[in-house]
Amino acid sequence: MKIKDIKNMEDFEEVTQGNKKWMLLKHSLTCPISGSANQAYESFSEQSEMPLYRLYVQDSRELSNYIAKKYKVQHESPQVIKFENDKPSWHTSHFDITVDNLIRHI
Repeated sequence: MKIKDIKNMEDFEEVTQGNKKWMLLKHSLTCPISGSANQAYESFSEQSEMPLYRLYVQDSRELSNYIAKKYKVQHESPQVIKFENDKPSWHTSHFDITVDNLIRHI
């Protein structure tokens, strides 16, 4: 499934209201670890039917912080959060963002 980028609060609210189960990648454009995580997320997207979203932390810092505060998931970058029924059901970060790990948590 294609990854869609979340750019603002309006996009985020639309995603939370329109999906029961989905994943979000918080991606840093300047971090090499995040670059590797993004590649894994993109590879995972080719195998997944789950709706997948990406947030660029440099462009959407306030939204990234809002998500961390609202859902009580400490901000990390890179970070993947799986949501089910508008609640985080799983999250991971850094070197644990691999295709195999993402597949295990579909």
